[in-house]
Amino acid sequence: MILADKIIEERKRLGLSQEELAEKLSVSRQSISKWEGAQSIPDINRIIEMANIFGVTTDYLLKDDAVRDKEAVDVTEVISDNKEVIKVSMEDASDFLTKSKKNAPLVALATALCVISPIPLIVLAGFSEEYHLNENLISAFGVGFILVLVAIAVGLFIKTGNAVAKYEFLETKEIDTEYGVDGMAKEKKNTYEATYNRNIILGVILIILAVIPVVVTGTMEMKDCVVTAAVGLLLAIVAIATYIFVKSSIIMDSYKKLLQEDDFSPKRKKTSPILGRISGIYWILVTAVFLAICLPTHNWKQAGIIWPIAGVTFAAVYSIAKMCIKDED
Repeated sequence: MILADKIIEERKRLGLSQEELAEKLSVSRQSISKWEGAQSIPDINRIIEMANIFGVTTDYLLKDDAVRDKEAVDVTEVISDNKEVIKVSMEDASDFLTKSKKNAPLVALATALCVISPIPLIVLAGFSEEYHLNENLISAFGVGFILVLVAIAVGLFIKTGNAVAKYEFLETKEIDTEYGVDGMAKEKKNTYEATYNRNIILGVILIILAVIPVVVTGTMEMKDCVVTAAVGLLLAIVAIATYIFVKSSIIMDSYKKLLQEDDFSPKRKKTSPILGRISGIYWILVTAVFLAICLPTHNWKQAGIIWPIAGVTFAAVYSIAKMCIKDED
């Protein structure tokens, strides 16, 4: 048995996760992953430390043909605190990645539908004065359109959520992956990274370009119908950018969840449910404010600016909430 296999065997024998072993050795989890994947070899000081933690000799760790002494030093004191660590097999990891990749475009579509839902209401309101359209009819059609698209989006969210419901623990619980899972996830992540970076750049460019029609029509004092059409175009472009962002992020996050990286590291997982609730409450409030302003006054075209402002503000709100939660930790 080679060193990599012995590290895995001894770590699991003690019930230690890669993160916990990394903390004891004062190294990163990625270092442990590389050692266990035979991608690198720990230095002699780390081998000595591991021998003490595992209660074995350095000879056992270094010599492939060495056998561990059954009566080795009792090492029960190094077993981790009572943390709930869930094992993830290769089969589960592959199934999760497959379902996440399948869900990504559906979740992205649902999000984009929410963004474009107010477009008919905003655009038609702008044309109402120019062409003397019935405001009550426009309101009924516009609100109905929003509700239909939101209903479709909710259905997609529920469908995709149910598909990966059994893997929700990846966002909140510490995991210990079966041998080979980290290597597989890391390889897929590295392969997808170029596509992910390209998509993020494209999304940012679209967001920047989306503002141009509104700025141009606003500075040139054009008719209301032109201004509201520009707002509608802005939302359409933002919806495309949102689709790209969400789809790419879901796929990339699926790899990070298995590798317990970034927002899905054991220390930061507990913030995920809180931030999710903040996001949901924020957009519910934005929608409520929009309808509260527009339904009594029928002032749909001016109120349409709420959506792009809310989109920009959300990034700031989310970042501040994230920093506050991190500070409390």
